[in-house]
Amino acid sequence: MSAKTDKIKEMLEMQKKFTAKEHASGVTQEEYYTPEAGSELDGYRQKYRDLAMEVIDLAHKEAGSER
Repeated sequence: MSAKTDKIKEMLEMQKKFTAKEHASGVTQEEYYTPEAGSELDGYRQKYRDLAMEVIDLAHKEAGSER
């Protein structure tokens, strides 16, 4: 499996967990944007963003383009 595929799978798994939490107990803006240290959402946005940027970079590399 390619690195890009692995990263996309990880992103999808993160989305599933987030959606499950949201459906089970809801997610406030505070929990999402300023989560408490050690909470389920601590670092979520940053990690997801980093994975998304890595996928974009890999896609550009595959296509021979630049962003």
